[in-house]
Amino acid sequence: MSAALQSAVFAALSADPAVVASVGSAVYDALPSGALPSIYVSLGPETVFEQDDNTGRGATNRFIVSVVTDVPGFYAAKVAAGAVCDALHEVDLPLTRGRLVSLRFDRARALKIDNGARRRIDLTFRARTEET
Repeated sequence: MSAALQSAVFAALSADPAVVASVGSAVYDALPSGALPSIYVSLGPETVFEQDDNTGRGATNRFIVSVVTDVPGFYAAKVAAGAVCDALHEVDLPLTRGRLVSLRFDRARALKIDNGARRRIDLTFRARTEET
């Protein structure tokens, strides 16, 4: 179900008006080669834990969505990160396999990267899925 969740998250972020207003079409599952835009959203690492129970198979997915920018300061990154959080927190995304039981924002971490030339905010989400 992890692939189905990733596809649904990517589709939700790519179609969300506030995310699009913040980063345009720069939502990536894999970074493109060449120059990157000054601000973008990237789907990042994921950890999956088995959560089977008496009713069937399930999993808990913890995944990171990053906002990266070379815009000075953290303001632009925080605006985009807020849009990402609003687009995903407690939404009911349709999956091509299984069912999304819950999707919640867990935490964020803001960093200066590349010797302070860029900013990155890593948003961690927790999703619970079950086989249908």
